[in-house]
Amino acid sequence: MNRYLINLSYIGTRFRGIQRTIDKSRGQFKDPHTVQGVIEEALLKLRSVNEPLLKLSSRTDTGVHALHNTVHVDLLRPNGLPYDANHITRTLNRCFEKDEQALRVLSTVHVPLTFHARMCAKSRTYLYRLAVLKKEFSSEATRLHPHLRFIPIEEHDRCYFLGHPRFDVETFIKVALTFKGVHDFRTFMAVARGNPRQQEAMHSLRRIDEITIERGQTVASIYNRAQTERYYDFWDIRIRGRSFLYRQVRRMVGAWLAAAEGRINERDVYYMLTVPSQNSWLSSVFVAPAYALYLCHVAYDPIDLAFPCNQDVTEDGKLSRAAAQS
Repeated sequence: MNRYLINLSYIGTRFRGIQRTIDKSRGQFKDPHTVQGVIEEALLKLRSVNEPLLKLSSRTDTGVHALHNTVHVDLLRPNGLPYDANHITRTLNRCFEKDEQALRVLSTVHVPLTFHARMCAKSRTYLYRLAVLKKEFSSEATRLHPHLRFIPIEEHDRCYFLGHPRFDVETFIKVALTFKGVHDFRTFMAVARGNPRQQEAMHSLRRIDEITIERGQTVASIYNRAQTERYYDFWDIRIRGRSFLYRQVRRMVGAWLAAAEGRINERDVYYMLTVPSQNSWLSSVFVAPAYALYLCHVAYDPIDLAFPCNQDVTEDGKLSRAAAQS
């Protein structure tokens, strides 16, 4: 048996999240609506002896995108030798292209059996994209219906467009930075559907290592870019930590937006953060939409990816020490 780390990216708009939901008791064996289901179906093309079952590093919700996510899979080739990693990448991407899936394998890496995509992850970095209507158009926003405002079609389901006339980015930055460090994020943890006891069973203490809020830019084409930049300021919110709770990032961004728009104040945000409870969640705070969230990077220690003594298994099953001698 050999283990492979698969680095992948996808647009989450048409996926019902990354984790498959298959009920074999009802005769359901395929799940073409999740990232995991699509990949496992494509892996069957390799004709491994065993059934390919993915282990996920990070779960993304319906509509959330990934610039870089990771999974691992164990495969037993009929002849007992390891698969060529590039062959796995080519096979999967060929299937995705044929089925018109918004999914792409970036690379495949042969890793030791001690590696685990989730347990070995050292950090995860998320990006949330905002487009805020500029102050000079705020008076227009109050009388113009949101569905009549210009939004470039290239940004559809890629960025959260805001038109609140009192949005204060300085307040947004100030309250966001208070979330750095170790906190009990129970207030910002959603309970998964069908698992009402998750809150009791799950440890909600997490550490956020870095939060940066910087000017972003539109992905609009040259035909729409000038008009887009005339109306909107783009902001990129990057959040890095080892692990996050269910919907934690979207709920945090929702609280920061509520403070920036004046629906709550800084003291309210402080209360939500320092009194961890589902009851501390304020009704005037809305969860930020999924379509503007991106999982950007899952980081690993290179030592966890390496075979002992820098030994690489070649296609013919022999061990190569070239890396160690170079």
